[in-house]
Amino acid sequence: MGSPAPVTINGSTAKIRRYSGDVVRWGSFVAVGDSFTEGLDDPDPANPGRFRGWADLVAAALAGQQPGFGYANLAVRGRLFQRVLDEQLPPALAMGADLVSVAAGGNDVLRRRFDPDALAAGLEATVGKLRATVADVLLFRFADVTARLPGRRLTSPRAAVLTRAVTETAARHGALLVDVAADREFENPALWSADRLHLSTAGHHRVAALVLTALGVAPDPRWWSAPPRPPLRPWPAARAADLAWAGRHLAPWVRRRLTGRSSGDLVTAKRPNLSPVHPPPLRGGGEVREHPLG
Repeated sequence: MGSPAPVTINGSTAKIRRYSGDVVRWGSFVAVGDSFTEGLDDPDPANPGRFRGWADLVAAALAGQQPGFGYANLAVRGRLFQRVLDEQLPPALAMGADLVSVAAGGNDVLRRRFDPDALAAGLEATVGKLRATVADVLLFRFADVTARLPGRRLTSPRAAVLTRAVTETAARHGALLVDVAADREFENPALWSADRLHLSTAGHHRVAALVLTALGVAPDPRWWSAPPRPPLRPWPAARAADLAWAGRHLAPWVRRRLTGRSSGDLVTAKRPNLSPVHPPPLRGGGEVREHPLG
């Protein structure tokens, strides 16, 4: 191993701790966060009723390069930033993983109460603790979902605050920054599920390709593929679709906000411990089962 060395990957400089000569090697990966990292809306072909997602795909790719590779995914849908830190950071630190991804804060942006200072301070402390160990850290600039959701005038500035906090924290601590926001292909509705908030299978494959590229690992080239953009609907059809979406997805989300409930109240982490990874199929999975927004 050795002391952290500056490495330029995909145009940005990060201090990579796990390396062997010019080749970066990780023996374990822990993913923390919310539905984005849990894998909604990418059905797991090996586990019906569960989700796969970009983190599982990245873990499988890294496992192919390192014998004995271990992977844990602690992410739970609907989690707010502070709860992610309270519940997932301690076990992530205890596992002593070589690589840790932190992706949270999106649910906070959509809530009535949003404390940008607390979020920025929490992110700073979290990455600092992780970098004080042997961990390399992955952070994300999220794609903008506010254009497809109501209340954009409120949520868009909040999303910008989160993006700025992530960018500045990554620079201060030498973390790897995965810039999903810069990829214009995520403006394609086909990369998003019917709820307009979570990624589709194609979206998760593309995020996995971005992550591996940021890590200096060549992804499967098919993961860059995106379905054709759906044709624009006439105004009446588009408004009818908006009404159907509001009834199926938005109204239940509002009810949960009013009653203090979350879509993840009865959900536990899908991989709570470091364990070996079995590479999943490239494509596949059944229909996405109904689940509530975050």
